[in-house]
Amino acid sequence: MQPLKYLNGYPEHLQQSARDLLAQGRLGEVIRRRHDQPHDVRSDRQLYDYVQALKERHLRQSVPLGKVLYDGKLQVIKHALGLHTAISRNHGGKLKASREIRIASVFREAPAPFLRMIVVHELAHLKEPEHNKAFYQLCLHMEPDYHQLEFDLRLYLTALEHEGG
Repeated sequence: MQPLKYLNGYPEHLQQSARDLLAQGRLGEVIRRRHDQPHDVRSDRQLYDYVQALKERHLRQSVPLGKVLYDGKLQVIKHALGLHTAISRNHGGKLKASREIRIASVFREAPAPFLRMIVVHELAHLKEPEHNKAFYQLCLHMEPDYHQLEFDLRLYLTALEHEGG
């Protein structure tokens, strides 16, 4: 039985359905048909504006973001789809904190709902550092289809890995 690393925690019947579609060479096609909305967020500046708009809409009181960018060094293989960091720097004898969000560059070409899902995930970490119940409730507040999009994204990444796109 073929291991599907992106679907590890899901029930066996869902994994088997994915294996069947992979065997037919149709998993990528099924996901692309379900999520055929492209986005035009290509540059780091556009990504920053996109993230800021979502942050303004849902998390007005959270800490400001210093930097948002696509990162080609994030390893999707190691399950890093996005990264949020708090960087502290000594500036003139004062400690300055800056928050950064880095999104894996695979999302530059991914369907729009997947970009939104990963941005929502990283924004939720501004308030909730752990993947706990409050974290997922915040994700659902910002994106009601969060769990379905996360599953579909995992199918998409599986298709990319096994079908090459």
